Amino acid sequence: MRYIRYSCIAVFAVALIAVALANRGSVTLKLLPDEIAGLFAVAPTVSLPLFLVIFGGILVGVLVGFVWEWMREHTVRAENAHNAREVRRLMREVKRLKDEKHQGQDEVLVLLDEAS
Repeated sequence: MRYIRYSCIAVFAVALIAVALANRGSVTLKLLPDEIAGLFAVAPTVSLPLFLVIFGGILVGVLVGFVWEWMREHTVRAENAHNAREVRRLMREVKRLKDEKHQGQDEVLVLLDEAS
């Protein structure tokens, strides 16, 4: 299984390197459209290789997806935490009730009663 994982990582790395080499041309990214930049008299631009723009877009998309999914599952995590607290409370109550039931009895009889 380890070799399969390493081979998949190697294939993915070769594919990323191929995309990077094929898209080395420089592109200019503008923060604002020309019409709005004219209103503010500011036109911030950045020149980057195309593969950095592609990989950056993929990275931002993955991060947004992770954050979105984490926020979506918040209610499930909160409910699981509540249920875990309830289970611990009920287990303590069961232990307390068993201790009250077997108070003053012989230890061997208590063990036999709990086993059945």
